[in-house]
Amino acid sequence: MAYFEKEDILHVCISNEGETSSVELSPNITTELNENGDLIGIEILNASSYIRDAVMETVQAKMLKLSDAGTACG
Repeated sequence: MAYFEKEDILHVCISNEGETSSVELSPNITTELNENGDLIGIEILNASSYIRDAVMETVQAKMLKLSDAGTACG
């Protein structure tokens, strides 16, 4: 895994194989594929914002579940 702070790019390398194609999953996430179409890497643009937002969504969802569990009758 490598983070390029100046560009705010997170690159996760799964394999050292050569990249022959890529698929854009969303405007900021691209998967890198080898010649067999196997996943060999992931690139996340604007990584700091993306990860912050993903973590906050998870925390908020967990907090909602906890508050819902506290109000349930048992």
